[in-house]
Order: sequence, then structure tokens, then C-alpha cells
Amino acid sequence: MPKIRAVAVFCGSHAGTLPAFRASAAALGRGLAEAGLRLVYGGGRIGLMGALADAALAAGGEVIGVIPEFLTRLEVAHEGVAELIVTDSMHARKRRMFELAGAFVTLPGGLGTLDETVEILTWRQLGLHDKPILLCDVAGSAAPLVAAIEAAIGLGFAAEGTRLLYEVVEGVPGVLERLSRLAAAPGAAAALT
Repeated sequence: MPKIRAVAVFCGSHAGTLPAFRASAAALGRGLAEAGLRLVYGGGRIGLMGALADAALAAGGEVIGVIPEFLTRLEVAHEGVAELIVTDSMHARKRRMFELAGAFVTLPGGLGTLDETVEILTWRQLGLHDKPILLCDVAGSAAPLVAAIEAAIGLGFAAEGTRLLYEVVEGVPGVLERLSRLAAAPGAAAALT
């Protein structure tokens, strides 16, 4: 299969309480661009989404935003991206991001970020894809989601193998290194051109 060429990043439309959150989003955007990986993200120009896209664009990267029509005003659609895909629903947004990406990275975010991450994990659990899912831990941000997954396993609602659906990676440098190794591996996940 072709190498990973595009990475979908799930992250907040708010900046969060720690400067490290925004700095990590910018570092990831810049790093993806420098690695020649296309960024697929939620299409907003505010919060972590905006920092991510702005940094990728400033570094010469290709950025595709995917945003539902009703959020074009709330998340303030980013007009500077190479392509802005406007969908008719949140579900269509997630589906299109899935189709465009060969791997997924989750940065800190709120309920929308959790929703996107859990859905892509669920699709992998159901065998609908085998694309890598990386949870980028920034200042402990991945711990609550991992705790929820562990609780589901502990209570018998999820199998032990659920832990194999994703990787927790410490910080952006670790994520970029892991993506580099995944992209170079034989049989690396495919992404649309």
C-alpha cells in the first residue's frame, strides 16, 4: 500500500488553559508540513484548529479543512486553506476526514474532539479501517480518555484488545517521529491523493 500522505488531526476550537496546548498545535502543523504530509482538520481558524492550520500554512504545507455548514460561523471557517470542504452534517465531516486521511492524531480538545476520536476508534474496532490512531499527550491531556477506555475494559464493556486500537505518544516530537516510522513502514496505511 502507498505511504501515509495525509494526517487527520482532531483538536479543539478553543485554545485551552495552558500555553502548551497552542504551542503543540502549532508545532504539529509545522512538523506535518515539513514532513510533506497533508493536514486534514476541522476547518476552523480559531483555537487549536487555527494554530494548527496557520502553522502548517506558514511552513508551506497543504491544508484541507472539513467543516459542517452550520459551524462555518461558530468555528469561523479558515479561508486560507488549500481546500475547504463544507459538509451538511457532523457525521459527513467525520466521514470525509476519514476518507482523506491515512492516519489520525488527537490533540487536546473538548467534546467534539472526544467524539471524533471515539468514533474513529470505534470504526477501527469494528474492522472498518486499520489506520493508525495516535493520542498526542500534552501535559497529561490524554489521561482522561485513556482512563475512560480503561474503565470500559475493567467493567467488561470493551475487550482487552481495545488497547491495541491506538497509541498514546508523549508530545509532538514523539508523534512526528512515530508518523515518520509508520509512513516509511512496508504496508503503510493509504491515503487519498
